Order: sequence, then structure tokens, then C-alpha cells
Amino acid sequence: MPTPSYLPPHPESLTPATLAGLIDHTLLKPEAVASQFEQLCREAATYRFASVCVNPSWVRFCAARLSGSGIPVCTVVGFPLGAIQTESKVEETNRAIAEGATEIDMVLHAGWLKSGYQDQVLNDIASVVRAAAPHTVKVILETCLLSEEEKITACALSRAAGARFVKTSTGFGKTGATVADVALMRRCIGDALGVKASGGIRDLKTALAMIGAGANRIGASASIDIITAMKS
Repeated sequence: MPTPSYLPPHPESLTPATLAGLIDHTLLKPEAVASQFEQLCREAATYRFASVCVNPSWVRFCAARLSGSGIPVCTVVGFPLGAIQTESKVEETNRAIAEGATEIDMVLHAGWLKSGYQDQVLNDIASVVRAAAPHTVKVILETCLLSEEEKITACALSRAAGARFVKTSTGFGKTGATVADVALMRRCIGDALGVKASGGIRDLKTALAMIGAGANRIGASASIDIITAMKS
């Protein structure tokens, strides 16, 4: 089987439909209610987004509503801090997969990385990858907390651990995705992994800039606004 390429399309080649297929339609607000998740799933099925991305307690709810639609449910693990034990991340992953998630966005343990505990970081990611197999794992670096060298190391460890994507941000940090970080991450991993830009992407111009810098997945709650702007 050939190794998949995760290089993004050229922004000028995108249509509203192909752009929608790059967006994880996201609702991670802790106060969000059932009717909002009903709407999220209806929108995802209508616009054919890449997935819905929700907190673990809403996975079963969304999986039931998206059954038969072909739209995956993505959830977050160790969110939003990443600073929990590996065993807890594995348990979260196991339960999420059992309840219908097929993509896992796990938060890197930034404190371990900054302490130089590379073996622990590698095991943390690899353990979640094994628990999720054969499903996709994306590693959230929370780039606003890391130096450039730490971002490079995090990308290398994510690749070595078997993750399929590296992701910029939780959306709950000091800052979100930047073009510079996306470009750096893409340089680090080439076409071997995907790059997901997430955090603060609220309009078409920003989404296209992230794709131009190397992102082949976008995490956004303003997905409808982005697609509507492209149609117009």
C-alpha cells in the first residue's frame, strides 16, 4: 500500500465543496447544549465537512445523529491542558472509540516536552495511537507554549509515535494558529503527516492563508461563515 501524502491543495484550486472537506466543524464550548450539537451535525451533513469535533461527552450523541452520513466524529483527549497521566488519555481514547469517534485530537504534554522528557512524550502519543488504531490521531502541540526548537521536537516525536497529524492549538491557549507555525510544522514533517490549523480561524482569508502555508485540515467553529464567504 502506498504511503499517503498529506500535502494540502493549492488555495486557488479550492471550491466551496473541497474546502468544506478540509474543515473539522467544531463545537468545544463547555456550556454548549444539545440543540447546538443537533445543529452542528445537521450542518456537517449538509455541507460535507471533514468531521464534527466535540468534547468526549457528546461523542455518542453526535455519532447517533451522523450515523449513515459518512461524516466522522472527532473528539479531544487530555483536553485542553494535556497534563494528565498517559493511562487517563488511553482510557479517554478507548471510551471515545467505543462510543463512535473515529478521529482523536490529543493534547501534547507540554510540561514533559519542556522538561526534556522526550521518552515520556513519545510514549504518551504512541499509547494513544495504539488505543485509537486504526483510527486517526492528531497531536495538539499548543504552539503558543513552545519555542521553535520545541515545536520541531514535538513534530518529530509525533511522527515517530505514529500520529497522522500535528495540530497547532486547542483554541483555549493564549493564541491560536499562525501562518508561521503552520509553515514550520509543514517543513518539519514534509508530506508524511497532516497539519491541522486550529484556533482563531474565523474567516475565509485566514483559512486560505493557513492552507497556503501547509495546512490540510482546518479546525473552526465559524465553518459556515467561511464556506458562505467562498460561495459569494
